[in-house]
Amino acid sequence: MSTFLLTTLNAKYIHLNLAIRILYDLNHDKANLDWSEHTIKSDFDEVAEACKSYDVVCFSCYIWNIEQTLEVCNRLKKLNPLVKILLGGPEVSYEWDEVITHPSVDYLILGEGEIPFQQFLANYPNVKGVPNLVTKENYTKILPSPIDLRFDVNKLANRNPYQYDNPKDLHNKVCYIETSRGCPYKCEYCLASLDNNVRDLPVDTVKSNLLYLMEHGRTIKFLDRTFNVKKDFTIDLFKFILNNHRPENIFQFEITADIIHRDIIAFVQEHVPPGLFRFEIGIQTVKEESNLAVGRKQDFDKTSDVVNKLKSKIEMHLDLIVGLPYEYFRDLRNSFDNTFTLYPEELQLGFLKFLKGTPLRINYKKHGYKFDERAPYEIIESDYMSPPELHKATLVEKALDIYWNKKRAINTLHYISSNGSVFDFLLGLGEYFDTHYQFHKHVLLDIYEALYKYALQEHPSDHVLHQLIYLDYYSYNKIKPKDLFGIEPDKKEQNHVLTAMGFNIHQHRYAYFPVSFDINHWLENYEVKQDDDTLVVQFTGTEMPTVFSGRNNQ
Repeated sequence: MSTFLLTTLNAKYIHLNLAIRILYDLNHDKANLDWSEHTIKSDFDEVAEACKSYDVVCFSCYIWNIEQTLEVCNRLKKLNPLVKILLGGPEVSYEWDEVITHPSVDYLILGEGEIPFQQFLANYPNVKGVPNLVTKENYTKILPSPIDLRFDVNKLANRNPYQYDNPKDLHNKVCYIETSRGCPYKCEYCLASLDNNVRDLPVDTVKSNLLYLMEHGRTIKFLDRTFNVKKDFTIDLFKFILNNHRPENIFQFEITADIIHRDIIAFVQEHVPPGLFRFEIGIQTVKEESNLAVGRKQDFDKTSDVVNKLKSKIEMHLDLIVGLPYEYFRDLRNSFDNTFTLYPEELQLGFLKFLKGTPLRINYKKHGYKFDERAPYEIIESDYMSPPELHKATLVEKALDIYWNKKRAINTLHYISSNGSVFDFLLGLGEYFDTHYQFHKHVLLDIYEALYKYALQEHPSDHVLHQLIYLDYYSYNKIKPKDLFGIEPDKKEQNHVLTAMGFNIHQHRYAYFPVSFDINHWLENYEVKQDDDTLVVQFTGTEMPTVFSGRNNQ
């Protein structure tokens, strides 16, 4: 009896692959089938060694792992030339001609895998006639377009694809769950747009599996492309989560903000505790012409209103895309500055990718696009964005990630964005960092030293800015850091002043320095109110530091 292995290379250790779990759950009782997971950082020889004893090894392929997967296939064939290799997943479902000619690849499954994979297992090695299966032999003939094999998701009723995991392993992983397949929208850069037939999984099964993940997992991410399409279902599932979640659970949803129903907004405002939900919202661009060019419609004012109404309760993750049609560099700057003022927990500045099968890739010449022919097929240039401009955008993205998304300069960037273009500031900071430090190899002190030196260079007279950099530096560290800026008094004077303010210098460590604005007003409103104050940072060594206004203790 032939042996089969379902496997994949995940992008990170914390990620899980739902697809191979579903295929295993549906088929393990019908074939001699195993499953396993690795990561793109795994030792490829070790992965090949773990796979070599099977007759057929089946890899789940995406843009983030296709290059690594093919390398593993090469090594696997060297270890066992008789092993057969099958690839499936979105990365091999379109423009697959080159993949099937790869010397280490024997089979491809195109499109949704449930139906063809079941027939492949049932008939192997006589796989002639299996739908959407490409082989070396039938590739030499003229093949028809892949058949639209939409799996009946009702067949997933009463099935839990995570039951085969060690429950303890789920706690430190991102657990993925789907409540539907397909997407109602047609964004031309997105593979989800190719399936506009939205199919809902059985609600009882969704809730049962969600309950299992809430009990054993921690972070649960919904794969639905637009979770809030159906108001009643959205509220019902929110209620179910609120009634059953554990304190450490976090739930992440992809939301289309400008169509969210007012009842969902009201429910979140009234019932959802802060920090429980994360919303991923694709802004992509605020330029209407660019949105329309890729089949999107978005009301940025409505989106902004929803974000502002819910961000006190919901952790917001907003996305922008660099390189959309008709978006010039100045437009990107405008999109970035407008989106940044929503102050999301995370702002992702991604670069346009030309995914196989998407209309944007098919019609790439229309806008003068050039893109990398290797995954992840990222933009190189277009009629609207030159390579030097795209390079500048990468510097903004790197600075954004270091200073905003990693929470290292929250106060500084709030101040910058309220007084000018935060895009320009991050671009200049990114260029400065790239010149004097290394993005791929740096330490925490480099981050704050670069920020301070750049601020002194470009804004030498803005003392509020300098003081907010002090605040970001000291408030980021649990343990009192070194005096990077040379602003601390000698220890005797420091102890005298802190004691006079009423602080217990024997219990905790402190840093303090005079500032020219009202500390409490800034911390509450992110607004500068000119005043003489003293900023005090208290370090316990175990928790994040506490910031005080020295005036309150005088």
